Amino acid sequence: MRAQTRHERRALFRAPFQELPVDILPPILSHLAERKDWHACTLVSKTFCRVATPLLYSTLDSRIISKTLLHHPCTTLLRRPELARYVRRVTETGAVHRGMFLTYPNITRDTLAALSLCTNLRSMTWIDDISSRTSSNAKLLAFIDVLRTLPIRELTIRTHTDLGEEVWSQLITLTGLQKVSIWCMEGPPRVLQGWSGPLGSTLTHLELGRCAGVPPTILITVLSQLPLLKDLRLKGAPATSIPTILTFLPNLESLDTEYLLSGSGSYYNRRPRPYKVIRPGDEEEDEEPEEPPLPALRRLTVRTSSMDNLGPQKLWGWIRELVPRPGLESFRLHAFTFNMGYTGIPRMFILDLADAHGSTLREFIVGDAHLTLKDVECLCSKFPNLETLNCSLASPDVASIVDAISAAKNIQTLKLQVKWIPDDNNPRKGDNIFTLEDATGMMLRNENLKLRTISIGYKQFTGKWVLQESDDGELGKLNFVVSEDVAEDKWKT
Repeated sequence: MRAQTRHERRALFRAPFQELPVDILPPILSHLAERKDWHACTLVSKTFCRVATPLLYSTLDSRIISKTLLHHPCTTLLRRPELARYVRRVTETGAVHRGMFLTYPNITRDTLAALSLCTNLRSMTWIDDISSRTSSNAKLLAFIDVLRTLPIRELTIRTHTDLGEEVWSQLITLTGLQKVSIWCMEGPPRVLQGWSGPLGSTLTHLELGRCAGVPPTILITVLSQLPLLKDLRLKGAPATSIPTILTFLPNLESLDTEYLLSGSGSYYNRRPRPYKVIRPGDEEEDEEPEEPPLPALRRLTVRTSSMDNLGPQKLWGWIRELVPRPGLESFRLHAFTFNMGYTGIPRMFILDLADAHGSTLREFIVGDAHLTLKDVECLCSKFPNLETLNCSLASPDVASIVDAISAAKNIQTLKLQVKWIPDDNNPRKGDNIFTLEDATGMMLRNENLKLRTISIGYKQFTGKWVLQESDDGELGKLNFVVSEDVAEDKWKT
């Protein structure tokens, strides 16, 4: 039988569109990430338009800019109200409403009218960086009135000024929310006082951007009323309160918090065991009561301002106490400054972490925190399912790094800040120490390896298999291609 030519194979891929199952279009188009791509799909055909339109209007942001003009989505929704049923997420910005007021005096009124049409809305985000409370809060109150009529499940508020008692009194009347995120730069911290009770039966995700100054007893009382929480992010909460808070959150899977020591020069100490009440007639027992179990966290992110001389060993003990139960999949440490005399992450911490989470940990991301080559070797051998490693280390050459990660059979992403140790015998210096050829060799040193992204300093190398078509019409050959680019911003968290 005659082999198909290249033109015949191409003709198969250009088969009539009517033969393409329409059911596969939504999952395919949903993988597109930019609005311009979905807009292009709406112009292909009526079928593509019908599939792409819900994706195009599912997320609306008032900050949509086209060249020098800003087009608010409300104008489209009021002109074509049938599109409002596709809207799931909305972001409104106070600066847009103020900036367009002179050219569009009715922008807030029309936005509220369009928002009321979004009967399937699930998420609302309000962002305002103005320092004037009166103007900002008046608009936010108007939006809250409309949200009360919609099936909203997620609410995010990020403002510069204080929300004020009037706004807060209206916010806490919203019920049925599954996610709440409050970030306010000024005014008293808002930690769900008066709101945690009504949200206790629904809330699963919570972000509190300002907890500094809030007494631990209040934090514990508020969060203890949210037993369904799966994801918690706290900024400014004292370290001493976190383990106690966790005992009230049995379903928690993800924790993002700071390591803050209360008081100048004070250290974290393990919380005392709870008292057991001895009632009349009971026999006093010598055994201490057991502490409530902590949740089995899957993701832990710890942020600290510096790794200084305030007792870093206390940090590692505190982290281990947060994750005593097996199951941790991701560990992240973000520290913005490091003391030059500090040696880095203790080997004992790595070994203790491996004892409980050796079979589950997939991400070890510590940024500029220092590991030795032996630490990296220990990490890769103790965590066989490790997929992402991000750290700082010192090395004399590329071969030493390759040897250190040789046990990591499932590694996919490697990001290193490397301090190259001077070596007169090494002819490669500066930026030429790690090259495209080195990255390719690391990715292909074993045919079963999954390593595809390597970042060394500001360089990022990405590898992928590419099917290339031969000129003689035969089936194409798979080639492994590695490209070089600039690594992403290290401060992106």
